[in-house]
Amino acid sequence: MQYLAPTSVDSAIAALTDAAGQARILAGGTDLLVQMKSDMIAPEVLVDIKRIPGLREIAREAGGWRIGAAVSGAEFTEHADLCADWPGLAEAFDLIGSTQVQGRCTLAGNLCNASPAADSVPAMVAADAVARIVGPKGTRDVPVAEIPVAPGKTSLAPGEFVTSIFLPARAPRAADAYLRFIPRTEMDIAVASAGISLTLDDDGRCVAARVALGAVAPTVLLVEEAAAALIGTKLEAAALAALAQACESAATPIDDKRGTVAFRKQVVGVLARRAAEIAKTRAEERA
Repeated sequence: MQYLAPTSVDSAIAALTDAAGQARILAGGTDLLVQMKSDMIAPEVLVDIKRIPGLREIAREAGGWRIGAAVSGAEFTEHADLCADWPGLAEAFDLIGSTQVQGRCTLAGNLCNASPAADSVPAMVAADAVARIVGPKGTRDVPVAEIPVAPGKTSLAPGEFVTSIFLPARAPRAADAYLRFIPRTEMDIAVASAGISLTLDDDGRCVAARVALGAVAPTVLLVEEAAAALIGTKLEAAALAALAQACESAATPIDDKRGTVAFRKQVVGVLARRAAEIAKTRAEERA
């Protein structure tokens, strides 16, 4: 196996495209190294992107935030202004692994691992986050929701990799929240999860919403019907009930030892309702 640590995006692209066998990006490595040690994958080239300028930076951009692909969970959750704008994504990111894992894991890595149960991905989809992708054919910006296409598979073409995640500017009365259910108290993967981002007007009425569900389908679900149940309301009981029902109807989970189909459907509706209530309270506090 060959280990490469390029210092430019172009060099990283060349390393990926010139590799004779399987090449993989190394950012945090919290998924990659486990898969290698378990003999699930055996890449011939590892391309470490942490030395590329900008990829370990958090920066303001167009009123929003650009998060470098090698920014760790610890670096993200220690950034007070970023967490104030996107508390739901911060709490989702913070749920990944242990304290040690938090020092290494990245949003881009969690996204490109393409697990249906990834914690940060529903929160990013709810945030309408956009991934910047580079490759042999240039640079393109793609909604995070379009990156995972199946468990363990992404829409990235050969030679492409994610360099950053962009979070859009926040309205004054806007906030998000993320909740998941796990059988254990910590360090487990979601049986079901929900991320919600919403915006309120001056009267406390919801004028925009995004609802994303995790671990209840092959990829994260963006449920427009659930968002529509909230828009135009003050998140009264009827609106929250409609939200939960829309989430239950959209979910297509599997039956396994961690939860039945019926259980996952019910739980994801409950999580969405609770996350909406948390997001509403946070949005009111930002007024």
